[in-house]
Amino acid sequence: MEGILPLWKERGMTSHDCVFKLRKILKTKKIGHTGTLDPDVDGVLPICVGKATKVVEYMMETGKGYIGEITLGYSTTTEDRSGEIVEQVEVQEIPTLIAIDAAMKNMEGKITQIPPMYSAVKVNGKKLYEYARAGETVERPERIADIKQFKRTSDIVIDKETGTVSWKFEVACGKGTYVRTLAVDLGKKLGYPAHMSDLTRILSGTFKASDCLTLAQVAEKMEQEEIEEALFPLEFGLKELASFAIDEPLWNKVKDGAVLPIDTIPADLPMPVVFTYLQKAVSIYAVHPQKADYLKPIKVLRNNL
Repeated sequence: MEGILPLWKERGMTSHDCVFKLRKILKTKKIGHTGTLDPDVDGVLPICVGKATKVVEYMMETGKGYIGEITLGYSTTTEDRSGEIVEQVEVQEIPTLIAIDAAMKNMEGKITQIPPMYSAVKVNGKKLYEYARAGETVERPERIADIKQFKRTSDIVIDKETGTVSWKFEVACGKGTYVRTLAVDLGKKLGYPAHMSDLTRILSGTFKASDCLTLAQVAEKMEQEEIEEALFPLEFGLKELASFAIDEPLWNKVKDGAVLPIDTIPADLPMPVVFTYLQKAVSIYAVHPQKADYLKPIKVLRNNL
């Protein structure tokens, strides 16, 4: 079994839970996910099976898309609704739609984020959430996030009972973006503590919600022996990389991991580059680290067809 399975992760499960269950359903151990989704978040989680696990690292680099909800009025330890309340202020001066939209627009582009304490970012070899659970604080490293679009998609909802204000949003962003932190930082711009009160991932690389199957649907496909039809070729995980089609003589070298002269490919191709043979991705090459005039394979995907 080989390919990419776009899974619809349901709420209440970790990404690792999904992999664990899929290993049983698909009866194979060679499975990896392409980017963690928090238990409270549902949505698109591409899963790599068999040889497709070789492209996991490239799929993790792809852009993501989310829809969700931001709530002004209180912040939490986890920056989402699952955490304990840290600060609470009744929203008496309701921000105007113009002010909200302007603040969100101002956060587009390259921005600096400080990861939440409840995250898997490592500091001194230890994950931040491990420090948080132990009641310890640690200096968190700043990260650059690429926000391609951040926009409001609903009117505001005022809850007089809780003193909060909420609205729906959509965001398109690069890898490693903390959407929870976007919500918190937006609240600061508007003068109130805030948190992300809802989140769904609707896009991961080239995969969208309509491509996905639930765990129950995957199990059903397995029973009906139709699972192969649900798998996308591993090439789908490399669509954001440049590609170069090779002929048979070159394939005979590439399949053995040969080092090649740099002029083997056009000079304007960005690195790394995916070599394809008979429309199959067979290897990923980049400039040789010691010999600038040569290309070296950094990942052999297939050495037989």
